[in-house]
Amino acid sequence: MSAYWPSLFGGMVLGLSAGMLLLLNGRIAGISGIVGRLLGGLQAWVNGAFVAGLLAGPAIYATIHGALPAMTVSASWPVIIVAGLLVGIGTRMGSGCTSGHGILGLARLSKRSMVATLSFLGAGVATATLSGMLS
Repeated sequence: MSAYWPSLFGGMVLGLSAGMLLLLNGRIAGISGIVGRLLGGLQAWVNGAFVAGLLAGPAIYATIHGALPAMTVSASWPVIIVAGLLVGIGTRMGSGCTSGHGILGLARLSKRSMVATLSFLGAGVATATLSGMLS
């Protein structure tokens, strides 16, 4: 059971920060929208603080635990770049990203977010399954 505490704590902090952003600022904590507004110069203080918190997370983790967890990325840089661009296109087509739809959209019982989240998860399962069969 103790293996789940970090994930539970992380989820609670994420939910708390997303809820605070909605309650205090009236904004959905969708990362694609936050970064888009930050790059557009809108609400730079709030959006910048949210992005800074996301970027500080790994450093805080490494400080507390002494190192980052071991991870291996087996994809090449071109594949990673194309995947990132496809995610960006998908967030525009879906009017939001997994964080906006999956965290706050579902909490608000948004039908559009339910469909979007099911689409994200379905595409992820299909991709992982196909990748596993091809390798």
